[in-house]
Amino acid sequence: MIPAIDTPITAETRRAAVRAARGEAPFDLLLTGATLVDVALGELRPADIGITGGLIASVHPPGTRRDATEVHDLSGRFLAPGFVDSHLHFESSFMAPADYASVVVPHGTLTTVWDPHELANVLGVPGVRWAVERSRGLPLRVLVAAPSCVPSAPGLELAGAEIGPEEMAEMLAWPEVSGVAEVMDMAGVLSGSPRMEGIVAAGMAAGKNVNGHARDLIGPALQAYAAAGVTSDHEIMGPEDFLQKLRAGLTVELRGSHDAVLPGVVAAINALPALPPNLVTCTDDIFPDELVEKGGLRDTLARLVRYGLPPIHALKMATLHAALRLKRDDIGLVGPGRRAEIVVLSDLPGMVVERVYVAGRLAARDGTMLEPLPRDLPADSPRDTVRIPPQPASAFTLRPHGVREGQVRLPVVGGARVVHWAEMEVTVRDGVAVLPPGHAFIAILHRHGRRDPAPVVCLADGWGEPRGAIATTISHDNHNLLVIGRDPADLAAAANALIACGGGMAVARGGVAEAVMPLPIAGLLAETPPDETAAAFARLRAAADAVMDWKPPFRVFRGVTGISLACNPGPHPTDLGISDGGTGVLVDPAEPLRAASLPEGVAGA
Repeated sequence: MIPAIDTPITAETRRAAVRAARGEAPFDLLLTGATLVDVALGELRPADIGITGGLIASVHPPGTRRDATEVHDLSGRFLAPGFVDSHLHFESSFMAPADYASVVVPHGTLTTVWDPHELANVLGVPGVRWAVERSRGLPLRVLVAAPSCVPSAPGLELAGAEIGPEEMAEMLAWPEVSGVAEVMDMAGVLSGSPRMEGIVAAGMAAGKNVNGHARDLIGPALQAYAAAGVTSDHEIMGPEDFLQKLRAGLTVELRGSHDAVLPGVVAAINALPALPPNLVTCTDDIFPDELVEKGGLRDTLARLVRYGLPPIHALKMATLHAALRLKRDDIGLVGPGRRAEIVVLSDLPGMVVERVYVAGRLAARDGTMLEPLPRDLPADSPRDTVRIPPQPASAFTLRPHGVREGQVRLPVVGGARVVHWAEMEVTVRDGVAVLPPGHAFIAILHRHGRRDPAPVVCLADGWGEPRGAIATTISHDNHNLLVIGRDPADLAAAANALIACGGGMAVARGGVAEAVMPLPIAGLLAETPPDETAAAFARLRAAADAVMDWKPPFRVFRGVTGISLACNPGPHPTDLGISDGGTGVLVDPAEPLRAASLPEGVAGA
């Protein structure tokens, strides 16, 4: 049986390692013939590794020891520490922890910092407790970060729960919680709201990391955000803000989910006189088909190398730097006294993982666990969280207030991932706005049972002319039901498919749901094994490709789940209207625009 990664290191285990290191007893396991990737010195050198129990007892010159119960010849291979994914959301892969572990451990990821704020925005503190309990006993170390922004933008959206300083202090007292998860309410931090001051203060008082989300913050705003006590950021959009955040002393969690950003950032890294120690790597969000195909953080590291980053730099960011960030001196390095968590690479630049050792034992080979992990989804897992009655197609029309016939100007969500305020003059017939060419409707339905679930419908001009509709209950970070399309019949069909199955993602065309991916656990996670989840999602993605014309890097499938991220600057549709996390503006999408009807700086004012 594959041991849990955090099997306790007892005093006797350490004494046995000391004896083995001194040559007074044989090793349990000896790894020979490989080249060590020394991430402390930044060098490659031949070395053999002696392991006793779950500890590395000795790193010594090759061929100098032969005494071991078991010897593994790894000639021609490279040995590196287990990878640390410094920031991610399991929910983006639709997988509970055991399923996620079964995919990423064979590809070298042995420690994760999971921010379960999707679960928390649906379920509150009980959702975080569920995440902790499901993460125990795995060959993957799951350090849970306590969600700080439930909701992400108070007053601009309504999630399923609320978390404040008191709840944060409760979660930080749990030993499994490593710190405060990404502080997304940037406006609250910068304005000194009591809620956000209390949440950040709780993290600092606990002596744990306070992780950030500093999207578009530069200059004085960035300095203020860091001065408030936030110490990291992963919202990197280009080389300049990347460098500004490093210079502000933030730990930058360079993420693989935004590939278009990476080449420019790698060039900026290579132009620096040294690799910054406050630079780590993460995946953030990965859909299930990409995770199963590419292996998670391993793929991020391979792409960084492909874009010109030296392989040892990439590994250093994913191991030693990450361990230092986590204040863990038992991982992050292949050295005596460290936990025996070792990744065997057959191709260093390609980051091809051949074997993985966990707690001193071979756990995975050639991309597969040697033993299947038990799937742990108990009957009391949170289901039935979509509290919306079926909706008629007429609910997905936009009805401007006070206008039955004629022309009217309405606010518009412009753009996709990078958004801007816009406006459009539309025709109104019998009280219903006629959708202009080149535009789409985005509708949000509150699904948590805390307010009227009737769709809030708004105009969008960043998505072209969909030939159907895409619906999702994964909609960051309120995770209400979002649906995008043109024809109200398609919008209703996609939304109703998710209402019927308890959440997930759906694609409709011709008034019929053509592809549905149920995510019954909190409307976020699948109950199927990873390969089945990946295949089902691939089918859904193909159906989405048939109804939407994508335009990378921003108008992409992933963007559908992020368009409602209300804490970010610019217009984002929520169950309360069109919100702007940068200004705190909340606009009714059905309210006709008049002179001075919107705050200064917003289109239509």
